[in-house]
Amino acid sequence: MAEEAQGDVPEKKKPTLVITIAAIAVLTLLAGGGGWLVGNMLAPPPAEKPAEEVAKAEPASGAEGEAGQDVPHISTEANGIVLLDPITSNLAYPSDNRVRLEVALMFRGAPDVTLAEEIHQDILAYMRTVSLQQVQGPRGFQYLREDLQERVDLRSEGRVTNVMFRTFVIE
Repeated sequence: MAEEAQGDVPEKKKPTLVITIAAIAVLTLLAGGGGWLVGNMLAPPPAEKPAEEVAKAEPASGAEGEAGQDVPHISTEANGIVLLDPITSNLAYPSDNRVRLEVALMFRGAPDVTLAEEIHQDILAYMRTVSLQQVQGPRGFQYLREDLQERVDLRSEGRVTNVMFRTFVIE
């Protein structure tokens, strides 16, 4: 009797492989369409002129000297910025790690080269006291920037308004 009772219940049909593939294909198309729509909403508008048209319109300059005259230099007396020589030093701990640092100073008014050299030596001396753990990660780099800005402010007595990092490499 138990077998007869089980036989009366209709068996549930399992979805076939074709239906499963069709459902996955529909979901994939919906996801792709949604991604394309969001991408078009977030993408920047196309440039006014394609790069090929700009290259054709501008005459090619073979001389580097002519091209260099059009680009403004960062380190000039006119804008009050002095680019310091690269600073290379060992860290305090571990002493086998080295740091290379290029810094530019923005002066209020006319730049003072002798003051810039004093600041350069002060930054070099400070970098020899820094450990690797102090400058790891974005927060450590931010602390380093703040410490250097504070040291530069003390040394320059407010004549340097900004310390700009050009490169910072730890080896």
